[in-house]
Amino acid sequence: MKSYQLSELSRTEVESLKACPRIDCSSIFNKVNPIVDDVRSRGDAAVKDYTTRFGKVKLERTVENVSELPDLELDAAVREAFDVAYDNIYAFHLAQKATEKSVENMKGVRCKRVARSISSVGLYVPGGTAVLPSTALMLSVPAQIARCKTIVHATPPTEDGSICREVLYSAKKKAGVTHVLKAGGAQAISAMAWGTESCPKVEKIFGPGNQYVTAAKMILQNSEAMISIDMPAGPSEVLVIAERHASPVHIAADLLSQAEHGPDSQVVPVIVGNGVDLKAIEEEIIKQCQSLPRGEYASKALSHSFTVFARDMVEAISFSKLICT
Repeated sequence: MKSYQLSELSRTEVESLKACPRIDCSSIFNKVNPIVDDVRSRGDAAVKDYTTRFGKVKLERTVENVSELPDLELDAAVREAFDVAYDNIYAFHLAQKATEKSVENMKGVRCKRVARSISSVGLYVPGGTAVLPSTALMLSVPAQIARCKTIVHATPPTEDGSICREVLYSAKKKAGVTHVLKAGGAQAISAMAWGTESCPKVEKIFGPGNQYVTAAKMILQNSEAMISIDMPAGPSEVLVIAERHASPVHIAADLLSQAEHGPDSQVVPVIVGNGVDLKAIEEEIIKQCQSLPRGEYASKALSHSFTVFARDMVEAISFSKLICT
């Protein structure tokens, strides 16, 4: 990775470090628009065709009602990890639940703020180059607490047409999901936005995904589908401030946790003061990267990432605020 000494850079040079990896949206939109239109006109048949073309999976059914799916047994340690994560996520979002607020702002005039849940939501759980069952929990638990009536999980199927066991466990046993759409990419977003013969139409779509998923969400929020989206997701980024007491193992793990998301990710370690064993950090990054199933993606992300050296914690935090805004 390139490296920069903050004290030696001009204000303009420091500002230039804010530049992030960018996506050529126009070319992606040209590829996604036909998929969006095709799913609108052909429904399930189009979803099946694109799943075969892009995922090399031939499906008999695209949507499963969660209540009809068989119970799954997970390894005890995995199940315990999911149960703990569910409890933690549930407690956090329950504390966010809006309560009715009422105020009499003038005599005889009372104003109220009332929160009502969205009736139906579509939740995209990545499962192409990387399966993210934790996302299944983080997306569906708030919908469960809000008591959404229809909760659709969309996630790419495996080569045999099945769905990740951990995703199904969180969907059926924990988070109150009603439907599982066995599809990924722009076709899955389109199916939830338009509705198909088997997939319910939803009012809002949440969840991360690749550039094609993001493009489909952006296109459909400005279409006759009349859906909302959470936000367009960009490439993953992380900035880690490390001083002399920081563990090289933990620093490397934090950086790689985002670098492995994709080749367009960017990570920035900020080294504070003297006494930081930079060589140990670099060696640990190489070691951990080589052991990752997605090490190739992480390696590409590291190639356009950079290291920053700060004189003290004040300078490090100032840079952090600058680059993260």
